[in-house]
Amino acid sequence: MTATPEPTSQSQEEQINPVLKLVLELGPIVLFVLSYKFGDGLIAALELNEPFSRPIFVATAVIMVATLVSIAISWSITRTLPAMPIVTAVVVSIFGGLTLYLQDDTFIKLKPTIINSLFGLTLIGGMLFGRSLLKMVMGSAFQLDQDGWNKLTWRWGFFFLFLALVNEGVWRNFSEAFWVGFKFWGMTGLTMAFVASQVPMMMKHSTEEES
Repeated sequence: MTATPEPTSQSQEEQINPVLKLVLELGPIVLFVLSYKFGDGLIAALELNEPFSRPIFVATAVIMVATLVSIAISWSITRTLPAMPIVTAVVVSIFGGLTLYLQDDTFIKLKPTIINSLFGLTLIGGMLFGRSLLKMVMGSAFQLDQDGWNKLTWRWGFFFLFLALVNEGVWRNFSEAFWVGFKFWGMTGLTMAFVASQVPMMMKHSTEEES
């Protein structure tokens, strides 16, 4: 009698294409930057009034809609709703809504601070109770030993808090246009550099068997 193959550890959920995943993750912020850059033209062409009287308000509305669309597309493919995108969407909706309703761009500028602080404190808080929440979220993507997951979780936790502090420093001390550009180029660059810096440690603690 032929033995029935054991199920693999890979999730049985439909996997999203990596390129599409990247587009869905970066798409909202790219649209935010573009709609801000061309905001004055959009306002004039569409004859927009309050609450869309300034490019920052147009960009805020765009990122709110784009974030929800991104999550909807991801859900339609994977039938899962990861915690981080959901938290991001909730914060974007709340702070974006306050920005438009009160006509105060302070709220949308605070959004990255709030999101990164939440993620950072959650990861660090989990480690203080002996739990690697990062492993729970990304355990199916990487095979690391427990020491590796602990190190990676601590580092991501403090990196998120670092991003929160950087956002505060930039929006409070530089122009609005600089902050919008930095929100994409600066934050993305810092994140990519951080991820690259973790590769040696992840390779050292990898438990994935060589072919």
